[in-house]
Amino acid sequence: MQIPVDTSTLPNGLRVILSEDHATPVVAVNLWYHVGSANERAGRTGFAHLFEHMLFQGSEHVGANEHFELVQRAGGTLNGSTWLDRTNYYETMPSHQLELALWLEADRMARLLPAMTQEKLDTQRDVVKNERRWSVDNQPYGTWWEKLPALCFPPEHPFHHSLIGSMEDLTAASLEDVAEFFRTYYTPDNAVLTIAGDFEPAAARAMVERHFAPIPRGAGRPALPSMAVPPQFGAPRREVVPDAVVATRILLAFRVPAAGTPEWYTASLLAAVLGNGEGSRLPRALVREQAIASEATAYTFDLHKGSDLLVIDVVARPGVAPDAIEAVVVAEVDRLIRDGVSTEERGRALALLETGWIAGLQSAGARADRLSQFATYRGDAALVNAEPERHAAVTVEALGAFVREWLVETNRATLLYVPQPTPAAEAA
Repeated sequence: MQIPVDTSTLPNGLRVILSEDHATPVVAVNLWYHVGSANERAGRTGFAHLFEHMLFQGSEHVGANEHFELVQRAGGTLNGSTWLDRTNYYETMPSHQLELALWLEADRMARLLPAMTQEKLDTQRDVVKNERRWSVDNQPYGTWWEKLPALCFPPEHPFHHSLIGSMEDLTAASLEDVAEFFRTYYTPDNAVLTIAGDFEPAAARAMVERHFAPIPRGAGRPALPSMAVPPQFGAPRREVVPDAVVATRILLAFRVPAAGTPEWYTASLLAAVLGNGEGSRLPRALVREQAIASEATAYTFDLHKGSDLLVIDVVARPGVAPDAIEAVVVAEVDRLIRDGVSTEERGRALALLETGWIAGLQSAGARADRLSQFATYRGDAALVNAEPERHAAVTVEALGAFVREWLVETNRATLLYVPQPTPAAEAA
């Protein structure tokens, strides 16, 4: 499967990727800004995510919530998301509505600040606080998103602090913070614009030129603090979290090479061997055979700067003691180090990755997002076409050597959620 990729750069630094496909009469617009929670300054954690919310509150020529209304009335869908080192915004539209999506994105890139008010900031700040209460503070295991990076990265590292931010920092965010963040990071030379689907390239280029070329280049962005960390933890790390849950959950993380490096493809394939699908090693051993867990998965965080994490994530059956589930998980890792990966396991995992990769590129929206991702992180959107081959190049021998080097005891960080004692149990 080869995805067509046409890349160009406007004089203001905006990278533009076109991927033409007339299979269905829809077109996706995807805009990645190379900024996320890693770019936040001390005392303003959660600001990148708060700012994502602010971008849907109107711009000079678009009223509050009108961005949603215009897209939905035209038959389209839209949203945005924030991660550690990127924020993206996207629309999927009927083909003839491409220019509407481009105009909306260009208007807020060029003219967001005239529409910003204290009332909008206060409203969205409350929305994000409620989101934190719902998805983190009052969700079973909900704090793992911030506790695991905090356990695995030192306090001064940009990936250490919470993506959604603390209540105190969200309260402290000011309208001037919004303006400064916008002027610094929401500039064409810090963005990738991808158009994928049913469009005519010449017409699309003319629309992009018309709406985005007049936007001036940014004045420069502050450099991120060093992302460098030692290749491995060097000693076991561990945190136990009593939580209002009925079953123990263990997250066992290993520091591995950054996403996109040759060694990372071994980590990615190994994660599929361990926990991709019911037939993979951990679900087979822990869920089906030993019946000690209700869920067992493994995945990489896909961090492209400094170092990535390979994570084993297991939820025990209710009533299974924390030390019992932890011992079984560790025993499976040690068995993998001892015995290695079989040819059959590699083949199965590779087939699942390839199938998932191809299926994930079928829609115009998903394809546009991948192209923006590869342009932002790898510098070349066309590398998306080589991804299955890079996994296929990983041998059984490479998997075995990787396990013996990276999954050792001194490179393990354990985050263990345990049920809180009930008042009756504490009294007894």
